[in-house]
Amino acid sequence: MFKIASLSARRLGRSPSFPVNVRSTRADVAVAHSIARSTAPAPEQVARALTWGADEKLLLVLTAVGRLASRGCGVPLRRAGNHALPVTVAASLLPHDLKLVFDQTRPDRRTVIGHTHGVSLSGKRKDAFPSGHALHMGALASAASGLPAGLRRAIRAIAVGLSLTRIAILAHWASDVVAGFALGAILERVLRLWTGYSNGISTEDDHADP
Repeated sequence: MFKIASLSARRLGRSPSFPVNVRSTRADVAVAHSIARSTAPAPEQVARALTWGADEKLLLVLTAVGRLASRGCGVPLRRAGNHALPVTVAASLLPHDLKLVFDQTRPDRRTVIGHTHGVSLSGKRKDAFPSGHALHMGALASAASGLPAGLRRAIRAIAVGLSLTRIAILAHWASDVVAGFALGAILERVLRLWTGYSNGISTEDDHADP
């Protein structure tokens, strides 16, 4: 996924050690250096505030509330609520599991000039790959496929915009965000096989309130 993974082994013939060290690409470095040189405290503060819109804790609360609220609604909304909650839970767990397997230093740990321009530290040093925020947004953008065109475009624009804030604050390399977004979309589509979202009546509908 736009990465070069370096698998280290203690000696030839042995299995690679874990976690796997993921290297940033030349394009990643060029983008990060450009942001570090040209950013300023004000846009960094705005981007850092906006990025909370894709935070897993906020999204878990919102989907849990939405799930409860949808139980008194019609079948389409109940189906959406039934689908959104497991997708959000899975999208919250998957990045943590992947970060146990992969190590990559965040770009905000590899810049000095960026910090003088307002860049602050984000999360754990080695947790760059993949972007959990972007993974959530990829799932959201994918789930919007069943919505009317105008609303679908708006949601996808928001999802992409919030994902880009992770690059703007140098919390992730560009390819971390691309990978996270793609993984989120794939995860959402896979979970449709279980929830039945956009594929007929949800398997959870039998247990939903009439």
